[in-house]
Amino acid sequence: MSHNDEKKDRRRKNVMGSYNYYKMFGCFNRKFKINDLGPPSDVIDVFNLYTKGESEMSPDKFLRFLVEFQREEGYTIGDVERVMDRVLNLSRSHLTRYVFTVNDFFQYLLLDDVNGPIKTQVHHDMTAPLQHYFIYTGHNSYLTGNQLSSDSSEVPIIKALERGVRGIELDIWPNNSKDGIHVLHGRTLTTPVTLHKCLKSIKEHAFVKSPYPVIITLEDHLTPTLQAKVAEMVTSTFGDMLYYPKESDKDALPSPDALKHQIILSTKPPKEYLQSKNAGKEHASVDKDSSSDELEDRRSNSDQDDDDDRRCSVSDRYCANEVSTSTRPTQQLSDLLGGYYEDDDIEDEKYEHKTHLEYKHLIAIHASKPKNGTRKALRDEHRKAKRLSLSEQALQRAANLYALDIVRFTQRYILRVFPKGTRVTSTNFRPLTAWMHGAQMVAFNMQGYGRSLWMMHGMFRSNGACGYVRKPDFLLKTGPNGEVFDPKATLPVKKTLKVKVYMGDGWRLDFSQTHFDAFSPPDFYTKIYMAGVPADVAKKRTKVIGDDWTPVWNEEFTFPLRVPELALLEIVVQEYDVDKDDFAGQACLPVSELRPGIRVVPLHNKKGEKFKSVKLLMRFLFV
Repeated sequence: MSHNDEKKDRRRKNVMGSYNYYKMFGCFNRKFKINDLGPPSDVIDVFNLYTKGESEMSPDKFLRFLVEFQREEGYTIGDVERVMDRVLNLSRSHLTRYVFTVNDFFQYLLLDDVNGPIKTQVHHDMTAPLQHYFIYTGHNSYLTGNQLSSDSSEVPIIKALERGVRGIELDIWPNNSKDGIHVLHGRTLTTPVTLHKCLKSIKEHAFVKSPYPVIITLEDHLTPTLQAKVAEMVTSTFGDMLYYPKESDKDALPSPDALKHQIILSTKPPKEYLQSKNAGKEHASVDKDSSSDELEDRRSNSDQDDDDDRRCSVSDRYCANEVSTSTRPTQQLSDLLGGYYEDDDIEDEKYEHKTHLEYKHLIAIHASKPKNGTRKALRDEHRKAKRLSLSEQALQRAANLYALDIVRFTQRYILRVFPKGTRVTSTNFRPLTAWMHGAQMVAFNMQGYGRSLWMMHGMFRSNGACGYVRKPDFLLKTGPNGEVFDPKATLPVKKTLKVKVYMGDGWRLDFSQTHFDAFSPPDFYTKIYMAGVPADVAKKRTKVIGDDWTPVWNEEFTFPLRVPELALLEIVVQEYDVDKDDFAGQACLPVSELRPGIRVVPLHNKKGEKFKSVKLLMRFLFV
């Protein structure tokens, strides 16, 4: 018997007539009436408005509804008839007359592929320089679980690319015999995966979801000889897909459109091989100091996502190991080779120098960390590196002290923000602070879950989920006297969003009858969060609808917005319980992409995977 047949059989056993029956203590049944799924009163009113009270809606009236009420553009009568044909299943019928009853109209509204809540096509200008976009970015993209003891694998990389992630991070280290290259989280108990597997997976899956460029950020812990191997592996694996930097890139990076189907490497350039002993020591000292922000962040005691009630699930031994290793400076290449590079054979020196140059010439986006303080790095107008990396805590400190410097920096260069080292269970931080200061690459642990990751999923549903979202104009503009957007400024309300939650459906199809409650149907309620700049943050919730698989709320909420361009609408459905409420689905939607009108919102599980049937019917109205 198939899975669907089993579901139907189970429903037949438990649904007698128009009632649900639940066994109590194995000896008697509790009976609950099943409410039929029907259109809410607002849907009936809208249907009557456009049919002028008649019982049928013709194609021309349906077109008027789409244009006037739903604010759709580009629809023709032919398009409308094709949609109606699908709903009515007329393609195999002898009938030729296209008309909707109110129930047909209601069924159309529940089709998320044609009546979903956001735009599904790429519609941003994709011809601006790369630094003008938020980029969907992963952190330690190879890890399958926590940061200390999980396996490294190509599988999380594949999953991330298939979701649309455009920034993949690989930490590359010598293998045990020092003649090969492993990808793993260094100085932890994580198991390695070969670099070859990771590169091959990137090549095969890079453009499954999106044609726009994939940026590989390398955390390089290799000797010059192994760097030469990386150069050879990268060029042989990617071939024509690999982007080679051009002289013009010094002024501005190319656009996502110009870089379609290209792989871009970003890392710190290797030191020149031929340098004096003193210079080697000096550079090693500077590099060690450069990681001071990260080290200070790792000493923090606060290591959990705000929304995550879970505490560190890794053993105390692992946690202690993380603390002890995190307080040491990141091991530099000079440490591995005895403080500086030295070889008695001048031919080997020439060879190593040559391989350095070959490796260096593959790096399209040069990266750096702040060597002499974050503010100085942000204000450096003559920097060679196009990308600066800051930890979440370093960013927060900089945002508190010199926010305008961050905004100015991100107008010209790429800022990457990564989670602090004490997030050992792969939790994430709130991304809004980084985005409102213009940070393009907010690197997240994609293998976890929680509200922060849902926000990331929501932001990058924008622009057809292509992995690149054009930054709002206010983050790109400079005034006549050098003025830039001030994230701390008090702003007036720009627009107001009204959100109405009509009803929900689909749980009976996707969950077992006793999943939420063994003795009765579930008691659902919906929480609505507005995430964005601090002045826009808000939280609302509906009443609880008891003992009903198809809850009807009909509740409306109002959200005044100062910066709607960065606002995210978070929707979480929970099932009320005396002890702890159960999760029943979530969706996060970028407000700037919302389609007005009555829309169906598909819900997702905690990992961000879409449920097959669970959905809400809602209305969005901007005033």
